Amino acid sequence: MGNISKAILFGFKEILTWHTMKYIVLGGVMVTLAWIGLGYLMWDTLVALSVKIIELVPFSMVRSNGAWMLSTFLWFQLTLVTFALVYAFFGNLLLRSVSKEKYSIFSLLVFVGSALLWGVVWFFKGDYIYAQFLKLLTWLPFETVEKGIAFLIGFYIIYNAIVVSMLFVASLVSEPVIEDIEIREFAEDDVTRDTMFKTLGYTLKDTLIFIGLSIMAFPLLFVPILNIFVQIALWVWLTKDTISYDALALTHEKVDKTLKKQHTAAIWTITTITVLFNFIPVFNIFGPFFGLIALFYYFKSTKNEQQEVQ
Repeated sequence: MGNISKAILFGFKEILTWHTMKYIVLGGVMVTLAWIGLGYLMWDTLVALSVKIIELVPFSMVRSNGAWMLSTFLWFQLTLVTFALVYAFFGNLLLRSVSKEKYSIFSLLVFVGSALLWGVVWFFKGDYIYAQFLKLLTWLPFETVEKGIAFLIGFYIIYNAIVVSMLFVASLVSEPVIEDIEIREFAEDDVTRDTMFKTLGYTLKDTLIFIGLSIMAFPLLFVPILNIFVQIALWVWLTKDTISYDALALTHEKVDKTLKKQHTAAIWTITTITVLFNFIPVFNIFGPFFGLIALFYYFKSTKNEQQEVQ
């Protein structure tokens, strides 16, 4: 567990360096602008498709659970934004004065504290917040509610397209991103590389499965609380094979399923943290790079420890 914590902290630190940031910002701007442009050109078609999807869900479920969905999403957004702000203002200061082990505990406490803070607000005002969302949806005629939610689904589709595209970008530039880290952190190690082209196959396969599962799980997005876990599960499925194979291919001469099984806990833990970036717009472009770097550091450190023991 120690290596996982160190890898997570290293990933957070590394995505803020200029070397990594230039790939993130350039890739993020290009991908976002491309999908915004495509979304603008295809918006009417996208909304019409969203309306067809909504027609498969009972209106009472769309209206009532839609209000709970918006309320839950707002709570989760406020929790993540609060965590990000505390981390941004005080994280580096504390990192200089406390050990990495204590710092990882601090990060966990900040996230739990943020969730509890807004949880208290929702405990006392949750019914009021839900009632306001429900009132908004009730005030509008059926067709407008349908169209309004169709617009949200349209944005949801474009946003997921950006998430998928950034995963491809991170995979494509993984080698130059990692090489700089390898030179700085593991200069004395032998460089090992498996073929990187296999990763694109993993990403393409998981993307197609992700699209299919997203369509089947669509009604669950209107179920409060469950919708967050469903979305996390979908993003984890999309992400874990790509970033784990990329990281393993940059640390081992041959990647096989046995290696992945040996590090299941690390892969799932780091991937889950990676996909949480997707809940905050703009921060989402950092996610795949964080996951790639954290897993690379974990695999490299673990491999070196095993070699020292032998």
